[in-house]
Amino acid sequence: MMRITSRWSVCSLLCLAGWAGAQTVTQGSGAAADTNRTRASSNVKSANAPASKPRREAARKPTAPAAAMSTPAEVMPALEPELIALADQVHLGRIACELGQTVVITTDDKSPGRFFMHHKQQTYHLAPVMSQTGALRLEDPRKGAVWIQLSNKSMLMNSQLGQRLADECQSPAQAAVAQAMKLAPPVHLLEGGRDVARQ
Repeated sequence: MMRITSRWSVCSLLCLAGWAGAQTVTQGSGAAADTNRTRASSNVKSANAPASKPRREAARKPTAPAAAMSTPAEVMPALEPELIALADQVHLGRIACELGQTVVITTDDKSPGRFFMHHKQQTYHLAPVMSQTGALRLEDPRKGAVWIQLSNKSMLMNSQLGQRLADECQSPAQAAVAQAMKLAPPVHLLEGGRDVARQ
């Protein structure tokens, strides 16, 4: 009786061991299958995913040179001695004109005898020219500016447009001459010094 019981116990243990092993194998197979399914799913997603576009290299704008090449300034011909002598008589600085206008005359240090004139938003490059009237005349042939300087006043004209840009311009020296002319008007040398024009 005891032998039968022992055999039965041994058989039971063997059966339990076999069943446990089968379960382990089944679980292992299931886990492997799950792993394979996950990998397969990942591969499918990777295959279906749109191919990533290669990044386009940003277009590079051409960079300007560190220092822009400056064009050489125009070389002006030297003025004749007679014109240099006329240039010495030009009134410089800020000169007041009628209607609240002003002109500013400065020398061109790179070209003796020539001048820069600033009027409103314009800048003129003036040079003296010979005149038959006795007035001092400066011209900018490119822009048509003409500056006429008398002893008592000056005016700025545009020969291209035929317009007077500024009139009754007076430096302090010209204003003094104009005042003196008012106090001592010129005498007409007719009929013994009498001013017949006033009669």
